[in-house]
Amino acid sequence: MTALTATGALVGLNLRRDRVVIPVCILIGAGFVLLTASSFQGLYPTVADRADFAATIRGNATFTALYGPGRALDSIGGLTAWRTSSSGAVWVALMSLLLVGRHTRADEERGLTELMRAGAVGRVAPVAAALIVAAALNLAIAALIALGLIGLGLPAAGSLALGAALGMTGLVFAGVAAVAAQVTASARAAHGIAGAALAAAFALRAAGDAGNGTLSWLSPIGWGQATHPFAGERWWPLLLGLAAAATLTAVALALLARRDLGAGLLATRPGPPAAGRNLRGALGLAVRLQRGALLAWSAGLFLGGLVIGSIGQNAGELVDGSKSLADIITQAGGGSVVDAFLASILALMALIATGYTISAGMRLRAEETAGHAESLLAAPVGRLPWAATHLVTTMAGSAVVLLAGGVGVGLAHAIGSHDAGQVPRFAGAALAQLPAVWVLGAVVVALFGLVPRAVSVAWAALGGCALLWFLGPLVDAPGWLLGISPFDHVPAVPAASLAAGPLLALTAVATALTCAGLAGFRRRDIG
Repeated sequence: MTALTATGALVGLNLRRDRVVIPVCILIGAGFVLLTASSFQGLYPTVADRADFAATIRGNATFTALYGPGRALDSIGGLTAWRTSSSGAVWVALMSLLLVGRHTRADEERGLTELMRAGAVGRVAPVAAALIVAAALNLAIAALIALGLIGLGLPAAGSLALGAALGMTGLVFAGVAAVAAQVTASARAAHGIAGAALAAAFALRAAGDAGNGTLSWLSPIGWGQATHPFAGERWWPLLLGLAAAATLTAVALALLARRDLGAGLLATRPGPPAAGRNLRGALGLAVRLQRGALLAWSAGLFLGGLVIGSIGQNAGELVDGSKSLADIITQAGGGSVVDAFLASILALMALIATGYTISAGMRLRAEETAGHAESLLAAPVGRLPWAATHLVTTMAGSAVVLLAGGVGVGLAHAIGSHDAGQVPRFAGAALAQLPAVWVLGAVVVALFGLVPRAVSVAWAALGGCALLWFLGPLVDAPGWLLGISPFDHVPAVPAASLAAGPLLALTAVATALTCAGLAGFRRRDIG
């Protein structure tokens, strides 16, 4: 038996386990780029229209930091590459690192890898299979983007370059996730390390593009943008990504050979000899399990709010000279451009915060599959009280994460406007998004109780909501389609007045889904 024995069988197993999630992720990733190109064709059909838009965004440090430098903005291809190369890279990177982490460290933590290794499965096979599946996913996204853009009439070279750039970024972060899986014994910590690497890559790219461009060369996202799709393509930056992916894979395999199965290179610290007072109940345990993630998400949203809120005063300059861009920003509310811009930012932050809600909600399923739930329920702890402790922690934690983001936006805006009242104003506006976030959290609970093996579909639901938020207005999607997303029903506070009716309706939907999930959990078997 070799180190790669049964790799092919594990590839097939991984594809079967993710037979729903992988196609959905591919369609969302490719659809984002293709719908963006199609919307630009409708919004800016002539060269004069595109020149007007390009004059608005060219040289604007804020847009450059968010999306990267604009090149060939007088063409549909150049606009598409500018708008999607950064956010699209983040999406494919996130998919890749979650996929690799799920089939390496998460399976090892749950004991599945040990079970497979008891058979004729080589030591390297699980990691190799996960990387092969991730590579296939990125190749599929790159191919769909290239073929789709060519089908829309865009130049073939630029279409291939944009698809290859995004696929290359995904490969690099698949390697990052493989390395992170060897470092720590916890799947959550491994995801945290890989996620921090992605955040650092985005920050380096943003800082480099806003400056002299040097820091961008330290980021895989910057390498993808350096291929210059639709602007005199350069293919050699792709070699940097391929070399990095190969190096990271080699490092991961070398580290794998130097650790024990189930352990990480970083030793796990032993806990105290006796549990503290806060850990003597199920609620205290749930809070302890979620504490680290809650603090990390809250800090991230707060810092992000500070950065975005600091440019709120300049929102008028962002849309100056482009009536179509101003219409896009103010379409959700009737207030000023500044308020409408920051309301859109709060909606985007709510989508991001929902990532915490889904991750925290899925802790129920993780505790069950790891056997921890069975041990707790063997004690005098009922099913519903145990589940309720995690639900309370998740839903309350969602409010904390949203509040942190709103306070960050309000604090930065207050400093710029010299008005301390902006802090509670934007904190309240952020909390207005909470019922929509709760609906997605309730979807996790419903899946956990009724179809536990499909609980990861909640991530696809979040992806669909994000796609509708990003592209729905641009492609003039019908109201019924936009209405599928709970975020479409939240008033655009502070640009619009707060309406209690939609928020109460969303809360009722979340309550109904939660009750259905708890009822299903009460009646089904554990495991």
